Amino acid sequence: MSAGKSPVGADIVDLAELLAHAYAIEVEAAERYRVLGDQMEVHNNPELAGLFRELAGHEEKHAAEIKARALKTGMAELKPSEFKWPGTEGPELAALDDAHYQMTPWHALQMALAAETRAFEFFNSIVESTAELDIRKWAGEFREEEAEHVALVEGLLEKYPEPEAGWSEDDDPPNMQE
Repeated sequence: MSAGKSPVGADIVDLAELLAHAYAIEVEAAERYRVLGDQMEVHNNPELAGLFRELAGHEEKHAAEIKARALKTGMAELKPSEFKWPGTEGPELAALDDAHYQMTPWHALQMALAAETRAFEFFNSIVESTAELDIRKWAGEFREEEAEHVALVEGLLEKYPEPEAGWSEDDDPPNMQE
């Protein structure tokens, strides 16, 4: 967020707009995890492909829950330029720059943890800055769901040790085809 800009929550004016943001966060995160899963499959890393697809499934489930809730209250239809993200992308998108063809589950989960933490912080900023009680209530619920996702990823991280230095060294790296 740039200096002088109001907090995200102060910019979201109604529940329909909040739901549009919450839904977009989950749909975009699921798509990003599917892309990462596909990349890992191409690089013959089936364990990681499966992990990314599992993470995508969690996001898809959450998106479906938000969409079902929105049937009762309505959800705004926003153009991409109308989303009020703290950065240039939705906060729950795993950073593609952190992907590497030799990455391990530990790396993938670090990416997921950073994304889930940003989503938690996004909803937390709304809770802390909005004066609208309905928006604060729903954003609080979304914040708690993101806290559960953070805990899920932290639990998965306990299964995978941090790789040793030099994990990405490859004596025969792949060549790009032109």
